[in-house]
Amino acid sequence: MNIGTRKILDRSFTAVGLTSILLMALALLVVVVPIVSGGIGAIFFKGTIEHRKLQLREFDNGNREVLDRQIAESEPYRQEVFRMLDAFAAELETFEPTRKREYSSKVSSVKDIVSHLLGPVPGEPEPILLRFQYGTTRWEKAEESLHDLMFVTKWDTSNPEEMGKQYFVPRVDEFAGTSLAALFPYIEENLEKMLLPEQTFYWGFLTERSLDAHIFGGVWAEIQGTLFLAIGAMLFAFPMGVIAAIYFTEYARENVFTSILRSANSTLAGVPSIVFGLFGLAFFINTIKVSDSKSVLAGSLTLAIMILPTIIRAAEEAILSVPKTYKEASIGLGSTKWRTIVTVILPAALPGIITGGIISLGRAAGETAPIIFTAAVSVGATIGLGDVLTSPTPALSWNIYNLASEHEAANEIRHVQYGMVLALISIVLLLNLSAILLRARISKKLKG
Repeated sequence: MNIGTRKILDRSFTAVGLTSILLMALALLVVVVPIVSGGIGAIFFKGTIEHRKLQLREFDNGNREVLDRQIAESEPYRQEVFRMLDAFAAELETFEPTRKREYSSKVSSVKDIVSHLLGPVPGEPEPILLRFQYGTTRWEKAEESLHDLMFVTKWDTSNPEEMGKQYFVPRVDEFAGTSLAALFPYIEENLEKMLLPEQTFYWGFLTERSLDAHIFGGVWAEIQGTLFLAIGAMLFAFPMGVIAAIYFTEYARENVFTSILRSANSTLAGVPSIVFGLFGLAFFINTIKVSDSKSVLAGSLTLAIMILPTIIRAAEEAILSVPKTYKEASIGLGSTKWRTIVTVILPAALPGIITGGIISLGRAAGETAPIIFTAAVSVGATIGLGDVLTSPTPALSWNIYNLASEHEAANEIRHVQYGMVLALISIVLLLNLSAILLRARISKKLKG
């Protein structure tokens, strides 16, 4: 190959490499930017007076005197809304039966939206669920509810060859000529005075328990459960993985038995994670009964089996990368083989071993399938260290899926879903960052 051809190939490979890196960076931005922006919205947002009421009454957070003053400030505007509804209810009694039935259905929708905005309408039965005891706690949701109040969604299906087209009709037109017609412009004009929105830094999203299936509150139980499961998995997998790597590199002979063990380890690394979840259910819970049902212990053992091949492989490569002269020098000075491994080889391989362990820890924290059958629950309180042997726990990975796909109010709590995703990504990134820093520190210490 002549020099000109070699230069062309080198430049082509460089261009392909740079293009690939750029495309990966763009793809990462497309995924990460919405997660970060949505996740930050769970902590920084415009909170209404309903949010401040909830915080004070349910978590004892906030200034009672300031809140009482704000309630007194907003109450006259709220009472005017309720007065209009009562006036229309009295007017409704004067309508003929057919017209009364027609308007009763329409005003019922209006009352539902008003109660969603401002809380329970006076005179209505006391709500049982917490979500109906307060009005809208976030200003952007209040604006959505205001749109639903002001307009009725209609669909144009006149053209059979096209899908129905959505359009909006002012709701006030349905009540033209009645006393309720004045309600709609009044709420539109005075909604801010009723809800008193202000910029809120809700640190409690990361430190408080959830209320009413994550309609309100935070995700501390899920963060704690994720850490319990990941750290528990490492407590089982890391020592076993390092010991197995020492056996493979220092003691095992090249024979059929060793080949089978290596093949089994490589095969386990490629097994789908859902299979580990089913194995954990069948073996740890149903066979050896480490717990009566789902528990942190069963989930940690399942995750440990899943990440064990990665730890073994990482530790094995780290040990093999230690120069043989270290071992030869130690044995030449009269040290035993085991003492050489413990005092010379393992300290030199420690940066690589720890890196592999932390990467495995990050993977354990983000797995969903292995804990579905063994540890995770959709809704639950925080648990103590004494409960990990018997109790299941919420976990970020499982609850993200559950809230996004199975929650009855999934569209209402998008900020919670994004907040959980951002929390999980942050945990994994922090674990990986700690691996980098720890490896650098140990390497610097070993070099003197």
